[in-house]
Amino acid sequence: MESPVDLCFTEEGCSCDIVLEKQVFKSKVPESHVQLACNLHYCAFPLNGNELCIWNTGDSPAHHQPLHLVGHHHSITALAFGSKINPLLVCSASCDYVIVWNLDECTKKALQGLMPRGIVIGTLLGMVLYVRFSPDDQAVAVCAGNRIYMLNAKNEAILTELEGHLAPVTAAEFCTWERNMLISVSEDRSFKVWDYCTGLLIYQSAVLTAFPLLSLFIDEENKQIITGCADGQLWIFSLLSGHQYRCVVHINLKKERDKFYSKTGKSRRQLDQIQKFSKLYSTNDKLRPEETVETTLPVLRIEHCDQSIHLGKEENFFPAVNARCLWIGSSTGLFIINLANFELEAVLHYKDYSGLSIQFAGSCALMRKAVNGKVFCLLTSMFENTIALLEINLAALMRSQQSDFLLCGKEKRLSVIASCSLLPNSPLCTESFKKESCKPTNKKKLGIKGTMKDQSLVFHSKIKSSGYTTAPQMAMFSPKTNLRKNNKISEWKSSCKRKNKEYLLENSPPTKSERQISVANKPTSICCIQYSGDGELLACGLADKSLLVFNSNLTGTPAVFSGHDGAINSVGWSHDKRWLVSASEDRTLRIWSVRNTEPALFLGKEMFRKSIRFAQFYYIDSFILLCCGAEFHLLSYYLDTSKDDLKRYKQKSICKSVQKFPMASTVEITSLSAINDFYSYIILAAGSNRTVEVFDLNAGCSAAVIPDAHSRSVHQICQNKGSAFSTQPLEAYNLFMTTATGDGIKLWDLRTLRCERRFEGHINRCHPCGIAVTPCGQFIACGSEDKSAYIYEMRSSTFSHKLAGHTESVINVAFSPSSPQLTTATLDGKLQLFLP
Repeated sequence: MESPVDLCFTEEGCSCDIVLEKQVFKSKVPESHVQLACNLHYCAFPLNGNELCIWNTGDSPAHHQPLHLVGHHHSITALAFGSKINPLLVCSASCDYVIVWNLDECTKKALQGLMPRGIVIGTLLGMVLYVRFSPDDQAVAVCAGNRIYMLNAKNEAILTELEGHLAPVTAAEFCTWERNMLISVSEDRSFKVWDYCTGLLIYQSAVLTAFPLLSLFIDEENKQIITGCADGQLWIFSLLSGHQYRCVVHINLKKERDKFYSKTGKSRRQLDQIQKFSKLYSTNDKLRPEETVETTLPVLRIEHCDQSIHLGKEENFFPAVNARCLWIGSSTGLFIINLANFELEAVLHYKDYSGLSIQFAGSCALMRKAVNGKVFCLLTSMFENTIALLEINLAALMRSQQSDFLLCGKEKRLSVIASCSLLPNSPLCTESFKKESCKPTNKKKLGIKGTMKDQSLVFHSKIKSSGYTTAPQMAMFSPKTNLRKNNKISEWKSSCKRKNKEYLLENSPPTKSERQISVANKPTSICCIQYSGDGELLACGLADKSLLVFNSNLTGTPAVFSGHDGAINSVGWSHDKRWLVSASEDRTLRIWSVRNTEPALFLGKEMFRKSIRFAQFYYIDSFILLCCGAEFHLLSYYLDTSKDDLKRYKQKSICKSVQKFPMASTVEITSLSAINDFYSYIILAAGSNRTVEVFDLNAGCSAAVIPDAHSRSVHQICQNKGSAFSTQPLEAYNLFMTTATGDGIKLWDLRTLRCERRFEGHINRCHPCGIAVTPCGQFIACGSEDKSAYIYEMRSSTFSHKLAGHTESVINVAFSPSSPQLTTATLDGKLQLFLP
């Protein structure tokens, strides 16, 4: 029967139904823990214990009477539809029989007044918890007790018997792309992979949890399996060749629900309004707050969620919204989880709709595809003899809880690429030092004769000594120690002119090890590495206080820049490739000319109270950005490398602070990122409070805050900056990545301020392993503590290549901006070059 009230919400004057109770059935016996089945047009459930009921979900009045099939003597415990549509088969199982029914033939016989009959394919197999047809409908997997029976779907014959689980098997699924592969989960808290034709066990997992595994789903697109347990935990394992059934991600459904509500205040308010509205029709007594019962979230069912039609064209711009999603059916409600970022997209709690007959479900089944934007959900009550069929408006559900996400980026219009002119009061409007420095201080007027006065003899200009008073010169000339570096620079400039190739988008990622070198005589950590903009040089900051510059192919002797008194935290190239900026633990910042080893600019400890975590050139070399403590500094500078023989120790370069930008509610900024290759007003900062804050330097203030970006503080922000050798769509530059120890990599979109995808698979539990993105924006590389580097494709959450052969943990990676090559840096001071 239909609910007496319309369960709806109102958004911008438009009323839409979210949940509608289409039909309620009363059974004589409880049907709480049974396997229900839903097809595109039918739902199957047991009624009165041993009676099979088939309900057509069509709206025609002729379809309002269910089809009753009788053949079992004991209560039906498992149901499943066949994989094919013609003929459509349904399998029912109980302790006495396993029966396959041809739905078309049964319907015809029922219309003729005859008793429909099915084919008995199994007898007295025991307590059956789960059944599943093979992809060709020729066999049926029956989970009875600790065993799995492979039965012939056409006659009573046991093809294979799979034995190995230590507790009742709760689910089994066929792998469609691997021939003869079956995967099962059990109450023994493990999953197994079988060859069901030969009966051989291919793989056996370890014990995953302290609670029984209840559900199983195979993601054919990503080639993964998803399993859920009785405590609301989800595990995703990779079935790709060579991945060895590794765990991709572990999801705590309760934590994700709490995180979802903390981020979507508007959605929570809407649900509260629905609760207040539904209280008017509720006859049940409400518990006082102190009597609230905390319930677990057992994963009863996992099913594909069809999102192809739920959003309008204007919202298809956001990739994560269109990502592949799953329904998670639990005892208290339904959840939609995104397989790209492993976060919840929508939450539907039964208790939020008092008009529903079932508040706590014992079993759940969901339709795989939406029909006219509606999805049918079949529930059985946990405590009552009730079966309910719900119609869920997927578009209304998603729109009610996703509007905050979608409008956020549209209203603020945040973009990395500068789309408007500078404001008059912008900090970026600061006048350059160069104009002031070009004005001569002592300029004599020409054409005017001066009069000589009687005074002591003073030379106001440099006088070259005759050398009579100096010691005899023992050598004809002093050797030029920087001759090698100058030759290297000249070679680099000439090769730069010759190199004018574009980075090919169809290039495969660099996975072949070409060369490995040690940067020091003894093991020393490589704290940071970065390529120059033309990809010809590679700068490396070491923990032994030195800065090295290598050729991109890691050959020859590196140029050494020494002067820091602490480990170098960051190193950055200028846009014109002439300067290097380095920041150190010694609370100093230095800007080096690539032509010599002496710093052109030195900022000492008197300016900074804490270590400088990061420094870079900004706004096409107009400014310097650095973070120190809980704020980052915008510095204006002018560099002059000329020397005065009388004041050779006094630097002519000038630097002054333009403005300091504090990050709210944090002790220290752990990472900073900005784009220097083109004009951009956006600065990204990560704090020790696990937040990421977006600053707009055109307005000179904070523009947005992403709270709880990771479970730990972010140690690196990596923007998709591209390079001068590659071209990307303008929208792609709004993507950036963050990584934190123990929490993988997250891909964010500046327009929506939400996580678009998560990348899991590498090991990062202790050391801050670095990340990098290719100039084409198609691949992501990251370090790992298992002495390997990993490469991910941007559109896949699991890694595509594992680069082994390192001698220690890989803590930094860098892609060349001009060619497909990758350099990795290890904890023991090794650089390794990879080519395609």
